[in-house]
Amino acid sequence: MSVFNQSRSNVVRVIFLAMFLIIVVRLFTLQVLTSKYQKLAEDNALLIKTVYPDRGIIYDRNGKAILNNSRAYDLMITPAQLKNPDTLTLCRLLGIDTAEFKQRVITAVLKNGRYRPSVFQGLLSPEQYAGINENIWKFTGFDLLQRPIRQYPYNVGAHIFGYVGEVDSAAIRRSNYFYRMGDYIGKSGLENTYESVLMGQRGVEVLIKDNRNRIQGSYENKRYDTQAVAGRNLRTYLDVDLQVMAEKMIANKVGAVVAIEPKTGGILAMASGPTFDPNMLTGSDGKKNLNRMLLDVAAPLMNRGIKGQYPPGSTFKPLQALVALDEGIITPAFGYPCSGRYYACGHGKPACTHSNAGHAANLRLAIANSCNSYFSHIYRMSVDNPALGGVKNGYHKWAEYMDHMGLGHTLGVDLPSEDKGNIPDTAKYNATYRGAWNSCTNLTLGIGQDMMTATPLQLANAMCIIANKGYYYIPHIVEKIEGETEADTLLNKYRVKQTPLVNLSNDTYEAVMDGMQDVVISGTAISAAIPGINICAKTGTAQNRRYIDGKVVELKDNAVFVCFAPREDPKIAIAVVVENAGYGGTWGGPIASIMMEKYLNDTLRPERIKKMEEVASANLMPWYLKRLQFKADSVRAYKWLEAYKDSSMLKRFFENNRVKTDSTKKPETPKKEGGQTFTNRIVFLKPDEKYYSSKTLSA
Repeated sequence: MSVFNQSRSNVVRVIFLAMFLIIVVRLFTLQVLTSKYQKLAEDNALLIKTVYPDRGIIYDRNGKAILNNSRAYDLMITPAQLKNPDTLTLCRLLGIDTAEFKQRVITAVLKNGRYRPSVFQGLLSPEQYAGINENIWKFTGFDLLQRPIRQYPYNVGAHIFGYVGEVDSAAIRRSNYFYRMGDYIGKSGLENTYESVLMGQRGVEVLIKDNRNRIQGSYENKRYDTQAVAGRNLRTYLDVDLQVMAEKMIANKVGAVVAIEPKTGGILAMASGPTFDPNMLTGSDGKKNLNRMLLDVAAPLMNRGIKGQYPPGSTFKPLQALVALDEGIITPAFGYPCSGRYYACGHGKPACTHSNAGHAANLRLAIANSCNSYFSHIYRMSVDNPALGGVKNGYHKWAEYMDHMGLGHTLGVDLPSEDKGNIPDTAKYNATYRGAWNSCTNLTLGIGQDMMTATPLQLANAMCIIANKGYYYIPHIVEKIEGETEADTLLNKYRVKQTPLVNLSNDTYEAVMDGMQDVVISGTAISAAIPGINICAKTGTAQNRRYIDGKVVELKDNAVFVCFAPREDPKIAIAVVVENAGYGGTWGGPIASIMMEKYLNDTLRPERIKKMEEVASANLMPWYLKRLQFKADSVRAYKWLEAYKDSSMLKRFFENNRVKTDSTKKPETPKKEGGQTFTNRIVFLKPDEKYYSSKTLSA
């Protein structure tokens, strides 16, 4: 062989050797030094699933589970794993179109990245789950994730328990990224307050798939799995039977009922009207129902037990008596010569319901007969007290009493979003009257009016102060946390006795209680009497105004009722407010009395069962809500037209409310409501303008 040929042969050998070495090195690198392709292979073969724990169960005082768990499924998507899924079949099963499908994929990428799983559709209906589970192998990149959802066996407590929902980005940031997209969190109620207790700990399950995306079983005999830890349970003071009864009677009404155990501050029941079934906020229709209720002007989601702000009216009079007694400006024997009106301020207001001589001859009679003049006068005596150096100092002292008795500030109940009510300070009156005011200016504070407002929770708590003769515990729902440790500090503040009025003598409290018991025996709350049980109570009616159609309208009074029983050893205190229901004893009294009888006797007399059904069937929803709903909907329809140039939402208002001319029909008779005259016609409101259309349409 020539030298030339030998040289070329050697070159070829070197080339082949070099290629072989490159391949060996590359294989070694891929298989030993890097895990990239191993990771890709594992991604194709392994499915890592989050295992969500059961949230803690909530029990009532008798050990009944009033909030439990059931199971549902989310459809999850990992965008990076999408490989020609059967889009048409999936869209058909979910009831969406391909445009919506693409939009959801984009949203998942933007919210959680391409490589992390996101919720594509949460809480599938049973039909959707069955269809998807059967065909999951067709949907590469999709997976079904089991999730516990809340279940309410008694269909009550929506305002107390709240609801859970998927975390948003703000909640994730606030948690320092403890929560992840797809996690659920307590949004309101006890679910929110006790989130750290109820939520439990996530687990992980590693599964192996075949080349057709079908689950074959656990990976490595569950070696890499971690168990989910269920949330801890809560034991509450709630009596579910009492809660069912309260919600039944407040249905189709606007208002609230709050019942408290005076000796502990434990809330036995809290119902807000309008009511709704808490199961409406779980499952596949939860978001739709939530959005619908958010648009309801009757505000069914609002817990009026802690957020409703109402003038307490005459139910405040026993508290005003305690202030005057504690200051030493009156004794139980103090009387006032009321002839039916209060003339000491020169205008003969307020008026009283009694004019007979001696109906306010002492404190007991004044409470029993609810004398407005008596309590207006002792309010003035409190703030005009010479020892305090002027009305502004006197008023400041009076406002301090209100603060100590839990009015004008949040009490601190274990529910989020509690409102504080209103006890105006001197700065408010100085601003309103330019500093020129005196005790006659706001004398109706003594009868629970003027600028004063309180929540039903505050009114029930005030009854606890009288029942306990000077002390209360901050109202709360949860009694114990399962497995409670020293690190669980959530309940500490509810175990501290609050002592706003402990200096009054036992005889002084007995005098106030005498008057409150007479209210039931011979006064305005006879309908609340229960044989064999001494009840202390006070009725109230509070003026109710609202701005409607450009007018301030005097509406039917709010009915207010407060009570506690038995007098000798109080076990329950109740406050009831029913908006636009008139006199306090007509509706508030029966609601409270029926609840007391059930709680104290564990049964109801036949005539009380009949009365409960009568109250429950009464629809006292205010007349103006329909009008306000129409206007709110028309404003939204107009905004939709402006934003999307789509008149379909607005068109339906004209179609459904067109004025029809009928020569045989008499002209519409004007309707009188609250001293104002209205025709049964509605105009469309335009956002930020007085009217959308000058055309008047039939309502």
